[in-house]
Amino acid sequence: MNQGKVSESPESRFSAVLVGAARLPGVRIHREAYLRRALARYCSEDEIRRAIEETPAAAGIPVDVLDKAANDSIRYETAKVSALSAAAGLPGFFALPATVPADMAQYFGHMLRIAQKLAYLYSWPDLFSDDGDDVDDATMGVLTLFFGVMFGTQSANAAVGKVAEMMAKEVARKLPQKALTKGVIYPIVKKVAAYIGVQMTKQTFAKSVSKAIPVVGAAVSGGLTFATYRPMAKRLKKHLSDSELAKPGHRVVVVEAEVVHESFVAEHAESHASDGAAVTAEGPRSS
Repeated sequence: MNQGKVSESPESRFSAVLVGAARLPGVRIHREAYLRRALARYCSEDEIRRAIEETPAAAGIPVDVLDKAANDSIRYETAKVSALSAAAGLPGFFALPATVPADMAQYFGHMLRIAQKLAYLYSWPDLFSDDGDDVDDATMGVLTLFFGVMFGTQSANAAVGKVAEMMAKEVARKLPQKALTKGVIYPIVKKVAAYIGVQMTKQTFAKSVSKAIPVVGAAVSGGLTFATYRPMAKRLKKHLSDSELAKPGHRVVVVEAEVVHESFVAEHAESHASDGAAVTAEGPRSS
């Protein structure tokens, strides 16, 4: 019975959807190919090469240039996910059991796509290091925090900032595995996952209602997606662009950061209670 309760918890529900979305075709972004396409309009070949070999920050690419590339990607992903969401709204009430889970999966899949793109532009390391279906725990942790930023949770904002600060301080090019899976950031990851699981259920209900009326439901569903996805992506963009990792000239080497100050827990462990989701309103260029 306890196992049943655990499997139905908001945290477990969100984690299951996140892993499922990460396994969808086309969700994982190839860092090198993406950076080459995204920066082609704005940077020299030498800058692009350095951005790929090291990071955009190490290549000295100004944040305002990265912001332009980020906006291109946000427009592209917003248009794509909104169109797919509208299409999923067409079947009507009797198709709800099939369309709502599919719509939620593709919505989260596009959140993963934009999270990866923004992370790579603002000098985070490759989040999926192999071609397998598995998602390692550290990647799950940082993606959960990215989603938390997109949903407007203050504890996620603080935790992402702390991870970026750790990596910048230790000139690291890998995620801090210990901090994200066992250390002081891990409890925040769990709280954020539980929070998003609750919001995810509310969002599913809203989409279910919008799909109950064919055609009209399609327009409402697509509009609802547009009105939520774009500002969530913008929120993550702003947060990542302000981080230590995005500052021009910041160099990285292949070293793993593990150190984190315990004072972070005292300051943020209870912050989840005041978390709120301000899910509201921005968008094709490529990717």
